[in-house]
Amino acid sequence: MKLRVRPLGLLAALLLPLASGVASAQGFPNKPVKMLIGYGPGSSTDIIGRIVAQGLADLWKQPVVVENRAGAAGNIAADAVAKSPGDGYTILFAQNGLAISVAANPALPFNGQRDLIPLMQVTGTPHILVVNNNSPYKTVQELVAGARANPSKLNFGSSGIGNSDHMAGELFKAVTGVQAVHVPYKSGALAATDLLGGQIDFYFAGMPVGLPQYKGGRLRALAVTSTERFPGAPELPTMQESGVAGYQMTLWQGVFLPASTPQDVADAVGNAMARLMADPAMRERLTQAGAQVVVAPRAAFTDMYARDIERWKRVFQTQNIKLQ
Repeated sequence: MKLRVRPLGLLAALLLPLASGVASAQGFPNKPVKMLIGYGPGSSTDIIGRIVAQGLADLWKQPVVVENRAGAAGNIAADAVAKSPGDGYTILFAQNGLAISVAANPALPFNGQRDLIPLMQVTGTPHILVVNNNSPYKTVQELVAGARANPSKLNFGSSGIGNSDHMAGELFKAVTGVQAVHVPYKSGALAATDLLGGQIDFYFAGMPVGLPQYKGGRLRALAVTSTERFPGAPELPTMQESGVAGYQMTLWQGVFLPASTPQDVADAVGNAMARLMADPAMRERLTQAGAQVVVAPRAAFTDMYARDIERWKRVFQTQNIKLQ
């Protein structure tokens, strides 16, 4: 029996990726980390993402630099992260607009499931339906009646086509049968500003954007979009309690990595996120910012993300919703 001996140089070349993988997480991170957020400054995802970024920076003793790459329902940022080196130094903070986009558009420049690792969910927060203080609508049913009496005369804002707040409005239209015109903005903060100015009629705001406006008396809140009342504003009814049967919408947010990230590097980032989200001070900061903390590690988040994509595929088909 003859033993086949590989040349030393070839053997070393074959072992090098394994050795690199083992060493790649040692001392991580030893330079600044970049967090991409696909929404403009002042949006709900930007507000929460910056809190998480600062928490990681404090934990790692390295800067975590936030880059807002707004546009295309967060897909500009998601595409950039999907195509970044899998070294842990580029992470994505995204929301369910990503699942919505993947469900709606099979021609994205990246594969939303194959090219990204859903590492950890950190929030699962309802939207808050808000109107101008001078609006004639004081309840959800009054808003529905007004929209039915004035087909396509009312308009609603969002932080962009295909984002979670946009789809909250589209679901409202689909479930109630009303007609309203969608007005997309580059961020939730801009939509809220125009609602304050009376340029739009209603907005399913992300809680970090809408809750301070409501608590400060600058906007009137009609309901929240979860199936249970929001702990941060327990006086507000849910959409279902307000007579919109079957309505439910939650804004989840979480951290993603490029799919090329080695296991040990993904574990290093995941372990840091687990430590961060176990910190009562961090959870309190997120709660005070208007988020509802819902932590799901990699396996559970991956499963939820896949189910959310399938859910939106069914919604688009059954409700005949078109993203334009």
